[in-house]
Amino acid sequence: MPSRLHFGEDDFLRCRFAVSPLWETQEVVRMLKRPERQGYHARWLRRRGEAAAGLDLTDLWLLMPYPGYCPDWLCPPPIGPAAGFEEELAAVRASDPESARAETARSLADTPGALDSPQGRRWLRDPARMVRELADALEEVWHTLLAPDWPRLRTLLEADVAFHSRRLAEVGLGGLLPEISRRFDWRAGTLTVELRVEHERQLGGQGLVMVPSVFIWPDVVSSYEPPWQPTLAYPARGIGGLWADPAGRAPEVLVRLLGRGRAAVLAALDEPATTSALAHRLGLAPSSVSAHLTLLRDAGLLTARRYGHQVLYERTPLALALLTGGQ
Repeated sequence: MPSRLHFGEDDFLRCRFAVSPLWETQEVVRMLKRPERQGYHARWLRRRGEAAAGLDLTDLWLLMPYPGYCPDWLCPPPIGPAAGFEEELAAVRASDPESARAETARSLADTPGALDSPQGRRWLRDPARMVRELADALEEVWHTLLAPDWPRLRTLLEADVAFHSRRLAEVGLGGLLPEISRRFDWRAGTLTVELRVEHERQLGGQGLVMVPSVFIWPDVVSSYEPPWQPTLAYPARGIGGLWADPAGRAPEVLVRLLGRGRAAVLAALDEPATTSALAHRLGLAPSSVSAHLTLLRDAGLLTARRYGHQVLYERTPLALALLTGGQ
């Protein structure tokens, strides 16, 4: 089902990118509930799995129906281009209890039985306490799972923002958005996003916040109803190599499996790259690299996305598993 965001003249002046540690904290909780999101993060899960198992995420999961509405107060739009976690969490703690109550009731209604569950009734009786408890739960997740790896995550997210900011200057918003995701379609000032829920909104001069996310893959999210600022979250570039150690050269077993040329191409894709960039990096003819890329993509080891006149190739979770030997 489509979600449609209608841009007015003033909205183009108020579009921005933001990196949000609070968003990543929410999305890692959601990823832990949904195995289909875990492909790129298997190696990270092996490192953090014991810590994750020690967290009680039941209350947070109760407000993450899929499909369904997640309360906006629990993860408000990023307040700046690079706000810290504590600053963003302070905004959650400052939520108006009555507004939080209304949004929570709507979210609970999307999970059968949740609205009348003991926890649901307790939250709705005392929304101020609910805000405190859920903010504390997010803070525990952040310190346990995300804070140790935040420098690496932030580096990738900031690189995504830098790349797409350059593309915005080159092709404009209408050219950029379909490049970011195949689920985005731009026509005559309207952005259509393929989602599981139908939604329509006039931006009304508020513009749009665009948030790259590591743990949101393979989904995209178009969220926030008035009075919240519209926000669009999408998978960040380069997550295929995020948790892998620098490859250097392809493992010998992969060379025997794929052949030296294709194994070298796969190992070189630590971040999305074009045919010509890979040919230059590897010292191979562009025609040879192109043939390798086609075979790797047909085998499910690469994805290809168009950026303007260029096509960028990126590893899939299967490719990452092959390169790391399941470690």
